[in-house]
Amino acid sequence: MKKFKILVCTALIVFSPISVLAQTAQWRGENRDGHFNETGLMQSWPEKGPELLFSVEGVGKGYSMPIVDDGVVYITGNKDSMDYLSAVDLMGNTKWSVPYGPAWYRTFQESRGAPTIVGDRAYVISGAGVVACLDTETGDIIWSVDGFNKFEGKFSEWGIAESPLVIDNKIIYTPGGYKTTIVALDKNNGETIWMSESLNDSTAYVSPILVEYGGKKIIVGVLSNYIYGADAEDGTILWKYKYYDLETPLWHPFAPVINCISPLYHDGHIYATSGYNHVGVMLQLNNDGSDVSFVWKDTTLDCHHGGVVLIDRYIYGANWIDNSFGHWCCIDWETGKTMYIREWETKGSMITAENKLYCYDERRGNVALVEATPEDFKIISSFRIRQGSGPHWAHPSIHDGKLFIRHGEVLMVYDIRTKD
Repeated sequence: MKKFKILVCTALIVFSPISVLAQTAQWRGENRDGHFNETGLMQSWPEKGPELLFSVEGVGKGYSMPIVDDGVVYITGNKDSMDYLSAVDLMGNTKWSVPYGPAWYRTFQESRGAPTIVGDRAYVISGAGVVACLDTETGDIIWSVDGFNKFEGKFSEWGIAESPLVIDNKIIYTPGGYKTTIVALDKNNGETIWMSESLNDSTAYVSPILVEYGGKKIIVGVLSNYIYGADAEDGTILWKYKYYDLETPLWHPFAPVINCISPLYHDGHIYATSGYNHVGVMLQLNNDGSDVSFVWKDTTLDCHHGGVVLIDRYIYGANWIDNSFGHWCCIDWETGKTMYIREWETKGSMITAENKLYCYDERRGNVALVEATPEDFKIISSFRIRQGSGPHWAHPSIHDGKLFIRHGEVLMVYDIRTKD
């Protein structure tokens, strides 16, 4: 196993878990559920798409989501085998660009972990498992920990693709392996606060979520084999569910273990899905959150890596037909019943704002504004991304009336605010 020497420096209609911190800007929105709490957005776009305000080239190779906070875009990218975090202002000027840890070194070396911004600190996890804290004003590294090697982690085929979860004074990281499963680091200095027991499983490509239920703050994540819940206070594993063992109707060798989707939570229930013909599953927490029970499974929405959203009582996303193709789907939250399966371009990523779906097809880079209705996949407007290269795998984000799209080494910012 490749080793790295790392310097350790000290110095709405939204069904989601309660916000981690009011000032947290992070992966897939404030609550990690794909919802962006924006108002005053355009209800349809011009024929050629919304106005492109600016684009920035050279942010590094990556598939990670742009994260926006206090007028600055933070974006990770691979440059010369290192993961960099760049800060770009809303005029398109790069304030700083700093390497924070080795990138993944086998196939798909592009950066995938998005930063988490809390106040004047940015927290990141590199593709090789370095956890770092940077000053958002200067880009200076305040502390860094080679988390993967320190905690003897175990990854799957494509390394680490995790965005750090911040809970109170803790940074949550998932090394997996035989020594531990998840760890909490002190957000001020990187020191270890707790290590959970090991579930003898490898880390997946999932950023965990926080659920507040039964008087507890519960970290919910997905490994290669298990869906688990852990007490955020001390790392106690409260429950584990063997996701691997659920029957897959059309077996694929990657189906049980290649998990990329952050779970959804609402009203004591947890939904998880993954691609490659694996099933989605709904679990219900017991009264105090110390265990879960099976509710239903679904064979329609096997989402590859584009994310899913919950609006009212329906789950929306794109499924996996093969690695280059998939359909757009809607299923019922309460029963798993399929509401629709529709073909549009190919599968891709999805977020939501103002009760509309923003869909980004991964093959040709078409972006669509879609009605969030269980009746049909009703496209209102669409346009095509023309800059950048490679698969369109980065999830979009929305902030202050702007749509942020990342394609390869290019960041694009579009004006989607309603015009007076």
